[in-house]
Amino acid sequence: MKKTKDRYDYIICGGGASGLILASRICDDDYFKNKSVLLIEKDIKNTNDRTWCFWEEGKGEYDDIVFHSWKNGKFQGKNFELNFSFNPYVYKMIKSKDFYSFMQKKLKSYTQLKQVQEKIIKINPNLNQVKTDKNTYKSVKIFSSIYSPKQIQNQTKFPVLIQHFFGCIVETKNNCFEKKKIDFMNFNVSQKNETRFVYVLPESNKRALVEYTLFSKTLLPEKEYLEEIKKYLNSINTGGYKILEKEKGQIPMTCFRFDNYNTEDLLHIGTAGGWTKASTGYTFSRINEKTKALINHLKKEKPLNRFNQTNRFWFYDLIFLDVLYNQNYLGSNLFKKMFEKNDPKTIFKFLDDKSNFWEELKIISSFALSENLGAFLSAFFKRVFKIN
Repeated sequence: MKKTKDRYDYIICGGGASGLILASRICDDDYFKNKSVLLIEKDIKNTNDRTWCFWEEGKGEYDDIVFHSWKNGKFQGKNFELNFSFNPYVYKMIKSKDFYSFMQKKLKSYTQLKQVQEKIIKINPNLNQVKTDKNTYKSVKIFSSIYSPKQIQNQTKFPVLIQHFFGCIVETKNNCFEKKKIDFMNFNVSQKNETRFVYVLPESNKRALVEYTLFSKTLLPEKEYLEEIKKYLNSINTGGYKILEKEKGQIPMTCFRFDNYNTEDLLHIGTAGGWTKASTGYTFSRINEKTKALINHLKKEKPLNRFNQTNRFWFYDLIFLDVLYNQNYLGSNLFKKMFEKNDPKTIFKFLDDKSNFWEELKIISSFALSENLGAFLSAFFKRVFKIN
């Protein structure tokens, strides 16, 4: 399509991680060198509004902006502790301010890309049209990362939990963190009939990001998150501490079929497209993989609603969320069983949707052992008749 003032080959709605990475991948590929791209984002993104963490094998394309990385981790549950190596993976942290700066520097070099700071009012897939508070644009293909909570709130077919967290960067007087090891999940906090844990990413022996995280149906008052973080800090002999920064966030955990809202020419991406790992809330590495696959899909000129089909991992997540939604208090024990019975390398491979059937069978059986068996069987048989 020849570019005019308001007409583009591709329009990307939203300048978060998925929108920025997709724009970069399109513009980096010679196949699209004659294609025009418009990126619409209402906000100037130049702050640390979030932290992305992910595990990755070997060197990655964002290593230049990785703020910190770790090769070792620890899992803690009731009467159980496991220290492990992430090998062959490395656990990496990227701060959003560094990511936005890095991506904007890249995007400014692309002649076929235009960025506008406008608020999107409506996307009309029937007309291939995007209306903003300033203009109306037309396109051959539209990609939207605009998440609408109402889509999942106004349905009952799929369970919806929230991964919500409050984190503090703290500096302590004593050496109470292990600089080279993260606390991946520490369930030795009061569960209150929910799934609650502490997650610690140390920058040094005296400085760390400490997050209080829940997988549950509702949010807490901010005061309660902070109180729980302080309880944790008081339990580890800090010698006194200072809170230097705070962050909070929430991520939907659901297997809702966001892809049902796609059309031949409109694709929802990122969390709005169901790209968040439903059982864990991890998103960044999945965006990375999904955008690579999407580029190949575009080259084959296939309809966008044929991208992003469900697979067996989606079904595993669905059963797991059914159990957590109905019996949220089981969470700490389920994760404990998984780490007790399986090699961490296999666990992270499974969580990346890259395991084989026999590895998956072993992990699933560790979830469904003994007291958890009834909950999983009930969830499974109910879904057999409700899946479509």
